[in-house]
Amino acid sequence: MKRPSLSIGIEEEYQTIDPETRDLRSHIQMEILPKAKLRVAERVKPEMHQAVVEVGTKVCRDIKEAREDMRTLRREMITLSEQSGLLLGAASTHPFADWKVQEIYPDDRYRQVVEDMQLVARANLVFGLHVHVGIEDRNTAIHIMNSMRYFLPHILALSTNSPFWLGMETGFKSYRCKVFERFPRTGIPDVFANWADYETLISLLVKTNCIDNGKKIWWDIRPHPFFNTLEVRVCDIPMRLDETVAITALIQATMAMLYELHAANKSYRIYERSLIMENKFRASRYGIQGKLIDFGKETEVPVHDLMMEYLDLIDDAVEELGSRKEINYIHEMLKMGTGADRQLKVFEETGDLKKVVDFMVAETRVGVFEGAAARK
Repeated sequence: MKRPSLSIGIEEEYQTIDPETRDLRSHIQMEILPKAKLRVAERVKPEMHQAVVEVGTKVCRDIKEAREDMRTLRREMITLSEQSGLLLGAASTHPFADWKVQEIYPDDRYRQVVEDMQLVARANLVFGLHVHVGIEDRNTAIHIMNSMRYFLPHILALSTNSPFWLGMETGFKSYRCKVFERFPRTGIPDVFANWADYETLISLLVKTNCIDNGKKIWWDIRPHPFFNTLEVRVCDIPMRLDETVAITALIQATMAMLYELHAANKSYRIYERSLIMENKFRASRYGIQGKLIDFGKETEVPVHDLMMEYLDLIDDAVEELGSRKEINYIHEMLKMGTGADRQLKVFEETGDLKKVVDFMVAETRVGVFEGAAARK
């Protein structure tokens, strides 16, 4: 069995924000995308709503290369936004923006999504983090996906960064999950016997005009239809670069650990989708401040305790991948709280959602410009 490359690709979706009103504002009139393409080529693209811009790293060999590429992309997008009279923010919902007044990007693909999904598509004003890990053998990817499902709520809890919606405190740490699950073909996937089993499903959905290709499978983890990667899509986008890098390193190390089990004809225990969805709800509701179910022990366990067990489980893989520094930042995340925890704290202290936006914009810059001049 050929070992997967475990290469990394990261995609982040940002908010473009008016510096006066702190509301979302379209980046189209500012021509940010054409300017960005001159600097970072095709690694930037629009999303369905005109106040969303997405960037994606190149294929990176390891987490250190991914960090530098992601830092460059954040730096370029922050700089271009500010030069165009806008601010850039990283959070999975805007604290008070109204989706009803947001314009759709003029593209046939997005027009078709709106035609198919109607109000569900228009209301989908959310921002995510997608992490690709290179697993070239498709059967191996399916087996790892089956096992990886169990860890998705843990990863979501760590990334939670969307506590507000339409100017209201939602009570969720990741309200993005609740918005996005209105789409079909979302959430935790079922278990598949092999790649042929997965392809049978895709073929049936295409044949019956549910989808035109596998990109309209929007599960929390999926085999990418065009790249030989497993793509984890469960995460909110964190505010800080270091948080994105730590979560990416966690995902890569988990897949490395699961591959070693698979190569030895072993596997992590496979749990029913319904059970994992219980943990996903808890993760979206409470983040790292709550409890998840340990299905093996049939008991609730605080997320902080589970994360310590999780980090022990992947320790050998972290050592092999050379991602110790990046993984260690998870301890800092557990201490300072997720983006959702920090947003809520600012609102509790100020009572002003515009101050929350200011905080989000400031946090998006943390670690992005340090040392930039020296590297030029």
